[in-house]
Amino acid sequence: MHHHPGGPLTEINETEILTWHLPTPPSYWSIDFEDRDMNTSRYPALMAVHVLFMFLAFFVALPVGTAMRSVKHAWHGYTVIVFYSLCALGCAASSLYKKFTPDMYESSTHSAHGYFLILLSVARFAVDITAFFLRLYAFVRGGCKFSFGPFWRSVVLGQGTHDSTSEYSGLVTDDPEECDDMKLMNVTSQEPTQGFDNQFDENAQDTQYVHHPSHSSVSERTGSHRYLRHSDDTLHDMMLPPAIHPRQSIKQSLSRRVSGAAFATLERALVFAAFGMVLSGIVVYTGGCRESYINGCLAHLIKGGIFWCYGLFTFARFLGSHSEMGWAWNISPTGNTISAEFVESAVIFLYGITNTWMERFGAHSGDPYTTKQVQHISIAVMFWFAGLVGMAMESKRVRRWLAASAAVALGPARFSNITEPASYRASFNPFPALIIGVTGAAMSAHAQTYLFQVQIHQLWGWLLLGFSVLRCFTYFFLWLGPPSSVFPSRPPTEALGSFFLACGGLVFMFSTEEVTLAAMRKGHDDMMMFLNVAVAITCSAFCWTLCVVSFNGWLKSRRVVSSPL
Repeated sequence: MHHHPGGPLTEINETEILTWHLPTPPSYWSIDFEDRDMNTSRYPALMAVHVLFMFLAFFVALPVGTAMRSVKHAWHGYTVIVFYSLCALGCAASSLYKKFTPDMYESSTHSAHGYFLILLSVARFAVDITAFFLRLYAFVRGGCKFSFGPFWRSVVLGQGTHDSTSEYSGLVTDDPEECDDMKLMNVTSQEPTQGFDNQFDENAQDTQYVHHPSHSSVSERTGSHRYLRHSDDTLHDMMLPPAIHPRQSIKQSLSRRVSGAAFATLERALVFAAFGMVLSGIVVYTGGCRESYINGCLAHLIKGGIFWCYGLFTFARFLGSHSEMGWAWNISPTGNTISAEFVESAVIFLYGITNTWMERFGAHSGDPYTTKQVQHISIAVMFWFAGLVGMAMESKRVRRWLAASAAVALGPARFSNITEPASYRASFNPFPALIIGVTGAAMSAHAQTYLFQVQIHQLWGWLLLGFSVLRCFTYFFLWLGPPSSVFPSRPPTEALGSFFLACGGLVFMFSTEEVTLAAMRKGHDDMMMFLNVAVAITCSAFCWTLCVVSFNGWLKSRRVVSSPL
């Protein structure tokens, strides 16, 4: 957009806009509602049905099915049927709508991407089918006398198989070792259970763990001396106490861990990909992101969408998600795992290294760098190198190098008697917060053509800066009192920070040039309205996140109570 030397404009100038952009063509939204021809039949209800069924499939049935899969619930198969039934109904409604409606968005890839996403989801189901037949083959080959109970548990539910520590047993399936209830009872009675029980006091203010000499040194060092370990929302398990699963190997093969991590990542990425399809569907239906608008539109939607998902993920961590990896500001019960700050820094690094080269999209060879391009490229370079520093700070090897001076000064004899400080139990990496905070501060001063555009950029810039400040407060308080329990600590600053981050990402998407111009044309260029809409949507998404995490925890708590040790 052209920037005026006299400052941002307060009234829209359509003549100047047409010098930079083509007129906005009609869209599905315009022919269905705004400029509807009453003599022509339109079917917006079919589009509403499509949206409803796809929403229920990917944001209700899919998370429920994923949670049930993690505990091998007997109803998991029904959730798969419901998911694909909803997808079929949604695709049918979309096909009917396109049949009765002219093509208002040429070369749209929304449908193709949607079908590809459904195809990816089939991989989950294919793994289940493959695992079922492998368990059936192993059961038949075992030569045991057929009995419905053991068959249902070992073949249908997969509870008679031993799948190491991964929750994705379909990737590698072992033979069932039990043929009947008596063998199951005999094997269970032989497992060591000293020092373990399944008593959990929900009213306890501060749960203390009882030390038993038989536990591993890792358990002693972290203070998590007694716990129940079941598969959770983990990408890969690094260490598992043999007292819980004595017949399983502590170390898994590299290929098994990689396959389990890849499958877990794919399964959870489907929800985020579905969110991307929501944005794509809104763009296609409203006719946005075309011609000269496309680069700015993609930049706002992709980057704002990343911050939005990052905020929801941070709120899930606050609730207790990934606590088995120590990502809920707690001590990891499994010992050696990568930290959440390392993952954040890695994403920031990849985000920066890709965006560094994308800012010149649309420019011709030899074109000089504009002020806007230099601004955005410098931000991307900041993400690149600050993310690299953040990853280095999370490396145990780098930390040992940084402590080498003290080790050399003490000498080997004295150094062996030195214990690590309590702060070493947690990660205090300020670089992810620093990067997001500087981004928010910089974008709040981003020059724009119109005053409303300046104001809305300031809004989401301040929200991102608020997250950065609150994350620093989290580190400050955790530095004073490092985590001492495997249970989630739930710092209240993270609840507020995650809200600021998600809401800031949503306002980031709202600040797209086409959206702000459309709001000015309709007389809706009101900051309070935009903020209230963003807050309402964010609160709804947080409620959905709470339901998903709570349902997952409820399933696992029932498994803890019902599982014999």
